[in-house]
Amino acid sequence: MFDTLSDRLASTFKTLRGKGRLSEADIDATAREIRVALLEADVALPVVRAFIKQVKERAAGAEVSQALNPAQQVIKIVNEELVGILGGETRRLRFAKTPPTVIMLAGLQGAGKTTLAGKLGKWLAGQGHTPMLVAADLQRPNAVNQLQVVGERAAVAVFAPEPGNGVGDPVRVAKDSIAHARDKQYDVVIVDTAGRLGVDAEMMQQAADIRDAVGPDEILFVVDAMIGQDAVSTAEAFRDGVGFDGVVLSKLDGDARGGAALSIAQVTGKQIMFASNGEKLDDFDAFHPDRMASRILGMGDMLSLIEKAEQTFSQQEAEAMAAKLAKGPKEFTLDDFLAQMEQVRKMGSISKLLGMMPGMGQMKEQINNLDERDVDRTAAIIKSMTPGERHDPMVINGSRRARIARGSGVEVSAVKNLVERFFEARKMMSKMAQGGGMPGMPGMPGMPGAGAGKRKGKQQKKAKGRQRSGNPMKRKADEQAAAERRAAGGPFGGGAEQPPQDFELPEEFKKLL
Repeated sequence: MFDTLSDRLASTFKTLRGKGRLSEADIDATAREIRVALLEADVALPVVRAFIKQVKERAAGAEVSQALNPAQQVIKIVNEELVGILGGETRRLRFAKTPPTVIMLAGLQGAGKTTLAGKLGKWLAGQGHTPMLVAADLQRPNAVNQLQVVGERAAVAVFAPEPGNGVGDPVRVAKDSIAHARDKQYDVVIVDTAGRLGVDAEMMQQAADIRDAVGPDEILFVVDAMIGQDAVSTAEAFRDGVGFDGVVLSKLDGDARGGAALSIAQVTGKQIMFASNGEKLDDFDAFHPDRMASRILGMGDMLSLIEKAEQTFSQQEAEAMAAKLAKGPKEFTLDDFLAQMEQVRKMGSISKLLGMMPGMGQMKEQINNLDERDVDRTAAIIKSMTPGERHDPMVINGSRRARIARGSGVEVSAVKNLVERFFEARKMMSKMAQGGGMPGMPGMPGMPGAGAGKRKGKQQKKAKGRQRSGNPMKRKADEQAAAERRAAGGPFGGGAEQPPQDFELPEEFKKLL
């Protein structure tokens, strides 16, 4: 959703690189480009004005003029201001001291409340809770049946005493659900309420009646992130009419302009708490303003990627695989390759995972063109092999390749390419596990021209290292300048340089992709 905005900002910041000092004209030009980028992304005008004002004031201040790298300092300022308009710190759910915790979902019809109820229920179950969904939308046709289906898929209980389709009292259902939850010992109740095609008095009154009946601990307003500025005006009207505690963005994976997401927290004063970025029940997570700002600026989201990996891979499996790779490349078999591939697939869409990596802005087209079914084809090829062939792919000759191709429904060349890619991957993973660095990445241990072994290390260090001056005064000045650079850290103040916008993957990774 933020691809266009990310591209515009990246292009703007590219013009700042290499400048030792920023003039007032440079700052004005940068602010103007950022303003256009935000307006094109459909960000609310008051939000854009406040954002640009803050950026210009800070960029013209001492923090940029005294910085070792003013251009990077401007990027840092933009990053921090983006985090601010997205809500600042991550907002967590408030749980009741005495269960059950009641969460009420509200929003316009078509915003995705019912599906989101199932996603939230599954997410809470994964956090160790026992949630229950309540079918209080008794007006929309088949809304009750849809919630029951979603609940079954999410393995979450559903309270639906009324058939719906215009039959039943939603306020009574919501009220009875609390007693039912206490009786069955559900610690979280998620109430799915009815929506309308637009904000009207009837919708507001019904939502207010349900609110008064159940006394929710959290009222979450579900907003379709694809409807633009109308989402902001709807949220404002609902905030004034009924009130809500937090916002949930649905359909964040769409290709519409994402200005509503950047505007809603600032305009309504209520933070975005969750975001849904896909159709699957797992495509849902807590909203982190700092991580979203990082994605918009093309810096990736490594924390979310690590969290997904920790949820999928066990520590024991990771240690066992690392030990196997450390013994030598031949210990890693096609069975291990298949197991790792299936584990990665459990983490979600390959394209989304790659999009979380820093520096992937230059490879958006390749990432978007990835065929997710290639993973299934690869799995089919490996499963068509005998145990002996998986253990030692070197035995796979022409006749074996033809048999495997027939068994997996692919061309013979596909089998050949897979085996070749496997050998490349095995060699690369083994080298990384043994601390030899990443193949094809210049400047890392084990790379051509980087001093792989102990024998070359000292020679290259002597040849390429920074020579100390024989002049004591000059040497002291050099050391002081180096200390200041280390203290300043990277462009985002983290002490380590962030990957550049034009970061390129090693050729071996590109082949594997």
